[in-house]
Amino acid sequence: MKLRDIAYSRSGDKGDISNICIFAYDDAHWDVLCEQVTVDAVRDKFGPLVKGDIVRYELPGTKGLNFVMTEALAGGVSRSLRADPHGKSYQSLVLDIDIDIDLEP
Repeated sequence: MKLRDIAYSRSGDKGDISNICIFAYDDAHWDVLCEQVTVDAVRDKFGPLVKGDIVRYELPGTKGLNFVMTEALAGGVSRSLRADPHGKSYQSLVLDIDIDIDLEP
């Protein structure tokens, strides 16, 4: 199943840094997020789009994860030739990560 089935995301940018927050729809899926949505999983999904570091911050009070990605926007809004220099589409891309979860009661 895809991450989008149990979570939603928001994104932001500053210069050549993109951040993506992922929030579980249901508190019961918090552990799944922490276990399966790792820096390695995000790096694998984004591939060459992110050339710098990726740091994950856990936000247990909101059942969210925040990923800060450096060298992620090809120079940033005023320098990038990408069609999406803000990286807003990144919030959709991250939700395409495959996760392993049993939603049966």
